[in-house]
Amino acid sequence: MALMLMNFEVDDYDEWKKRFDEDPVGRQEAGATAYMISRAADNPNEAFVRVDFPSVDQAKAFREKLVASGVLERSGMRLKAGPTVAEVAERHEY
Repeated sequence: MALMLMNFEVDDYDEWKKRFDEDPVGRQEAGATAYMISRAADNPNEAFVRVDFPSVDQAKAFREKLVASGVLERSGMRLKAGPTVAEVAERHEY
């Protein structure tokens, strides 16, 4: 399992979320199996996005498609980290 991770800030979370929901780059078609959005407790306009993929290759291909699309610049996101592809090394649930 692989993840694509991003941390960013936006001026208006609700507007950004509408654009995210439109999925302009095609997460699911690219092989994504899930996503999770978290918001900073002290700043609701700071978000953390995790998109899950079955393989590192699929996650890297989507990251390249995302960057090439220009959607990051057009969405008003101020990236703090990412997009980064990570491979799950270990997972444990309690």
